[in-house]
Amino acid sequence: MLDTGLRSRLLQLYPALAALAATELDALLATAMVMPLPSGTVVFDENQPCQGFPMLLSGSIRVIKAAPNGRELQLYRVLPGESCILTSSCLLGHTRYHARGIAEQALEMVLLPAPSFHLLLAKHEAFRNYVFHLFSDRLTDLMQLVSAVAFQKLDQRLASLLVAKPSPLHTTHQALADELGSAREIVSRLLKGFAEQGWVKLAREEIEVIDKSALRRFVEF
Repeated sequence: MLDTGLRSRLLQLYPALAALAATELDALLATAMVMPLPSGTVVFDENQPCQGFPMLLSGSIRVIKAAPNGRELQLYRVLPGESCILTSSCLLGHTRYHARGIAEQALEMVLLPAPSFHLLLAKHEAFRNYVFHLFSDRLTDLMQLVSAVAFQKLDQRLASLLVAKPSPLHTTHQALADELGSAREIVSRLLKGFAEQGWVKLAREEIEVIDKSALRRFVEF
């Protein structure tokens, strides 16, 4: 059973649960598990069965598709208050995972067992609407990712990524490469080119965007 503090945080982040009667909510949370996980933990992996529906209280999960050669493509992130559509899809279709979820930073989550997820989905419109609304939003994001990978050059995708992130950006070239599904050497070379153009300034594990307008024009070119 969740203590009062965790229960309050969960309802604040997942208000669809607040629509449940008190007795129903108590019964639901009695089956849930609270899971603190350190950074770098594999939350789920390819071909694993789905154990339940995760609801994040803190931290984030990075969902990636990995190739046999070690290259990765980031599909999306799951933040507190959000749901993982891959998990929802596996639960709905009774299938195994087709990607990997990694704790990007230390996280705390509440895991609802699969039977509880199916009961909520069947009986409560607010929870059903929440799941399918986020399904729609995430599928839109994934379609944009597919479009970018298929039709945009890597340098344009990198420029778009830099425009979308806060500046200065504290990260490594390897992390950017992982997010773009590329190799660190290629991303480093492109960043050096951006720096030579005067668009960015590079430092150790830091990238400062100097000319965001130029990067936007480059993306749209």
